[in-house]
Amino acid sequence: MSKHAKPTDASGLYTTALRQSLIKLDPRQLWGNPVMFVTALVAAMTTLLGLRDLATGLPGAGTALHIALWLWLCVIFANFAEALAEGRGRARADTLRATKSETRVRMLANPDDTPETATQTLSTALKSGQFIYVAAGEIVPTDGEAVRGMASVNESAITGESAPVIREAGGDRSSVTGGTTIASDWLVIRVTAEPGKSFLDRMIALVEGAERQKTPNEIALNILLVGLTLIFLFVVVTLPAFASYSGTAIPVVVLGALFVTLIPTTIGGLLSAIGIAGMDRLVKANVIAKSGRAVEAAGDVDTLLLDKTGTITFGNRMADALIPAPGVDARRLAEAAALASLADETPEGKSIVEKAREMLGTIPDMPLGAEPVAFTAQTRLSGLDLADGRRFRKGAIDAVIRLAGHTPPGALAAQVDAIARSGGTPLLVVEGAEILGVVHLKDIVKPGVRERFAELRAMGIRTVMITGDNPLTAAAIAAEAGVDDFLAEATPEMKLDLIRREQAGGRLVAMCGDGSNDAPALAQADVGVAMNAGTPAAKEAANLIDLDSDPTKLIEVVMVGKQLLISRGALTTFSIANDVAKYFAILPAIFVAAYPGLGVLNVMGLASPTSAILSAVIFNALILVGLVPLALRGVQYRPSSAAALLRRNLTIYGLGGLIVPFLGIKAIDLCLVALNLA
Repeated sequence: MSKHAKPTDASGLYTTALRQSLIKLDPRQLWGNPVMFVTALVAAMTTLLGLRDLATGLPGAGTALHIALWLWLCVIFANFAEALAEGRGRARADTLRATKSETRVRMLANPDDTPETATQTLSTALKSGQFIYVAAGEIVPTDGEAVRGMASVNESAITGESAPVIREAGGDRSSVTGGTTIASDWLVIRVTAEPGKSFLDRMIALVEGAERQKTPNEIALNILLVGLTLIFLFVVVTLPAFASYSGTAIPVVVLGALFVTLIPTTIGGLLSAIGIAGMDRLVKANVIAKSGRAVEAAGDVDTLLLDKTGTITFGNRMADALIPAPGVDARRLAEAAALASLADETPEGKSIVEKAREMLGTIPDMPLGAEPVAFTAQTRLSGLDLADGRRFRKGAIDAVIRLAGHTPPGALAAQVDAIARSGGTPLLVVEGAEILGVVHLKDIVKPGVRERFAELRAMGIRTVMITGDNPLTAAAIAAEAGVDDFLAEATPEMKLDLIRREQAGGRLVAMCGDGSNDAPALAQADVGVAMNAGTPAAKEAANLIDLDSDPTKLIEVVMVGKQLLISRGALTTFSIANDVAKYFAILPAIFVAAYPGLGVLNVMGLASPTSAILSAVIFNALILVGLVPLALRGVQYRPSSAAALLRRNLTIYGLGGLIVPFLGIKAIDLCLVALNLA
């Protein structure tokens, strides 16, 4: 689970998967996979008939037992693929489970109480609504919401990221997760999870696949597989009548082998593994899926809604440019802006200092005897008074004009107006009464976001930025970020309406959000991705949770979803084409004695009917093994049109599904002849 967790021991994983594949032979477990259940029934019947023939000395016992062996291996290989996919999830769940421990915690009667008044209790006894005090170095015992204090929290046990994050009471950064550690300071936390139902508990269950349900796509494929199985059952059951009419008798063992090789055992055996592996790939990307349905829906998303603040932009206004007044040297403005911001600990102030460092190469140290002037709502100014009497200020336009006693020069005033029209925030910098220039503050678009949106556009996904900013500011940021559309001055109701309009037009909608006001939209969207750093309400409403709190992660989610759907389609195409080839291997061999004319269909030139049947059964089992890596890894997705994807699938997996069995069955036939087994 963690990015820094040790890799799972491969040999241990394979050993466990092999053991589980034998346990899964239990009919109660096989029943969930109709194709493999039928294959197991035929294998059991063939085994009994082979043992009967062996005991009575009838000919053909060896062939029957040989066929039974490969039929059982076919079932075991399918179980192994599913167990291997599940095993990867269990290994990550064990890593998560290791972060859980029963500890003593300090419980408060009221959130305003001091730690000295706390009572000791076990973390497993905590209930929703209770208050606990957690200090530096202590593990957060369960999910909760900070109601007092501010602390740095190490979330590496959950996210794999070593850099601590800030959690504080109020706002959208109040959510804390059980299993994380307070790195500094303290928090009073209101418990939001009942025992055994924390986010960590749910993650463990989801990663293990214990709560995994079949998705609509899987259900539809299962119906197709059951339908094909019934069709081929009808075909096989009617064959003895045709054989009897022509004076030929077909052994039951041969009919069973024919039935199993004709039904789509390849996709039937790998279907569950493909779905589990898809969710596992999301876990590797540090995204927890509450349901496989969300992963599938992500593969068909048409519209993506993204919150602007903290998603597309950093969320804090940062210095983008320092523009000097006419006749003022740019270096003088940079030095004055830096001095006015040295004592300013806000993100805006720090960004101005950094911008000045870019221009100057270095920035002045805090002068001796200097007096910082803090920003207040009344003055709307901040700065520094030096010991030599010089005064540096930066602040809102009207506040600086009042301080300086005059308006900025015309050229500078035009720059101020241009910044305001572009959606930025202008701050004037003044030394004494002289206006030196303007700082352009803007909400900076995150690096690489524009390129990521271009990738989404190549996938056919339309991006819409949602923001509470005015339309002018929203348009400027939307153009810089490269989104396709934007919704300005958005309210929760407007977000909901937009999603419903898109869905009414037949489009699937994905929504990224982290605040409580995003919860209704996350619940309405087909794919709701909540940031792990967001509020409990957002995480509860979403069906995917990004542990890294990286909104552009949805690109990986979409690619995993598309890869899941493409993998199923590709292997289904291969499986059906495969069955056509096996038909040409077995049918002519069965009836060639009665109908010599069918010999022309024996295009592979197989040695004998027995060799044809054995070769097809062996190939049927071995191809499952060969396709397990592809099922677990998934078919690579490349952004392209649906028509191009269909052509690629038909060419590679359709044509391949026809050719490979001919080559494989012929090779096995030659081996059987060489070993004198046919």
